[in-house]
Amino acid sequence: MKLLLIEDNKDIYEALKFSLEENNYDVYLASTISIAKTILNEIIPDVIILDITLPDGNGFELYEKVIKPKNIPTCILTANAEEESIVKGLELGADDYITKPFGKRELLARIKRIISKKENIINIANLSFDIDNMIAKKDNELIEFTALELKILFLLLSNKGNIIKRETILDKIWSWTGNDVDDHTVTVYIKRIKDKLGVDIIRTIKGLGYVIDEK
Repeated sequence: MKLLLIEDNKDIYEALKFSLEENNYDVYLASTISIAKTILNEIIPDVIILDITLPDGNGFELYEKVIKPKNIPTCILTANAEEESIVKGLELGADDYITKPFGKRELLARIKRIISKKENIINIANLSFDIDNMIAKKDNELIEFTALELKILFLLLSNKGNIIKRETILDKIWSWTGNDVDDHTVTVYIKRIKDKLGVDIIRTIKGLGYVIDEK
């Protein structure tokens, strides 16, 4: 499990690195925004711990411009316990926050919670699908799907890389709605989903069905 720790306080990052590595995390350290950007150009960590006060800039800006577009789960680390700062981080899309001083066990628990949440999200291209809440986002913006469209999309995403036959989709639509459907129904729904996604990830396999291409 790759973890990027963005923190400029040597005492804090050395202690955290030791503790995290003891818990089987592969830790990458960045003491500045510049170093963090270099690392993020080379790897995509599973989770980021981000201090908002850094020598060469603001952690909120780094999150908004670099981390958030990459859909990397992030916990904000800050000495600022003011409500305004906490709310700003969460409104930007950060998964959690913790204020200094903090206990290592608390931070580890928060990281585990973030990772557990991530496991229930399917990411492909610039899209994310939250399985628990059945919502889809593009570039972190909600895509408005009907309930049936979401079910069809989830069927395809949860079988990513495998062909889902048109007959299977027809059977599913019938079981979900109880309505009479025909082959044209599948074509219509797939087109609607493709149009709303705006990303060419659903490939038609002529005579068979559809598959989500891994990209």
